[in-house]
Amino acid sequence: MMVTRVKICGITNIEDALAAVATGADALGFVFYAPSKRYVSPELAADIVRQLPPFVTTVGLFVNAEIAEVRQIADQVSLDLIQFHGDEDNAQCMMAGRPFIKALRVKPGLDIRQAMTAFPDARGILLDAYRPGVPGGTGEVFDWDLIPADAAAEITLAGGLTLENVAQAVQQVRPFAVDVSGGVEASPGIKDHARLSAFIRAARMASC
Repeated sequence: MMVTRVKICGITNIEDALAAVATGADALGFVFYAPSKRYVSPELAADIVRQLPPFVTTVGLFVNAEIAEVRQIADQVSLDLIQFHGDEDNAQCMMAGRPFIKALRVKPGLDIRQAMTAFPDARGILLDAYRPGVPGGTGEVFDWDLIPADAAAEITLAGGLTLENVAQAVQQVRPFAVDVSGGVEASPGIKDHARLSAFIRAARMASC
């Protein structure tokens, strides 16, 4: 059985990054969207990435950014993967010149499988909760029953995941990965290391 991967998003400091890696995180996410409470400057992100051990995937989150800016930051930080969280189409995502995942905000009536087909070049699709005017990080859970069973292996599940519900999420959806930010924080952008560790353990145990 596939072991569900874990991405810790909203990393803003080296202490949280190393704590996440030490407890088994597969990927770290850096938010390059200035209105976010978890925004990190490219300079700081680059410094954090330089101190990471090998075999940790670094992901940059962008929302409707100019492609030239995405490429510049990706090079500066040495990002492995781009996460497009806005209204970008497949062609725009491809212009970044790096592997990417595309976030879809799920609301009632969305045909997830059909929406996924619009991004044939994506390495995967991240599903997040929908709130008007908010591109992500809502802390809200959407209806997991909307996810087609045959799409689960391509899905990174986000949206309101916490230590308390991640095991249920993994057992019900069987996603390729789970993505958490606010659910393991002491305050916006600052992780609670005990919750961080417990979240990763719960996700791992539920996928076994």
